[in-house]
Amino acid sequence: MENYTAAVNDESFAIEGGELTALDIVGPLGGAYHLIRNGKSYRCRLIDLDRITKTLTVAIGEREFTVRLSDKYDQLVERLGLSVNPESATNEVTAPMPGLILDVLVEVGQAVEGGTPLLVLEAMKMENVLKADGEGTVKAIRVKKGEAVEKRQLLIEME
Repeated sequence: MENYTAAVNDESFAIEGGELTALDIVGPLGGAYHLIRNGKSYRCRLIDLDRITKTLTVAIGEREFTVRLSDKYDQLVERLGLSVNPESATNEVTAPMPGLILDVLVEVGQAVEGGTPLLVLEAMKMENVLKADGEGTVKAIRVKKGEAVEKRQLLIEME
């Protein structure tokens, strides 16, 4: 069974997959969920859910918790140092590893939002879609389809 990491209000916990399947959750009933864990009953409200970042905010009683779940792939990305912090979004998109540009998905002057696919990079026989860190406009594209790139090479400039 897969193991997860849960970051709850900036504190991390390891969770075995079996613990998640052992939770007894019923709902939503009247906008709330009923949760039983280890024989204790909790009434929970889902305040916010972001499926892309696997983050949710829940209220249990009067307390709110922000939870971010990380599966084995998220944990690997973190260990390899390839994760992107939205607060540190830059105006430069660089290659996270050496590879080959398979496709450029944007054009100069195109407005993009956070998460918009920019280009496809093949590395280690895998296709990696590089996405925009945040909102912006494509200022310059420094690579072409079929071009080999090095780690940290500038690929796209944003403004």
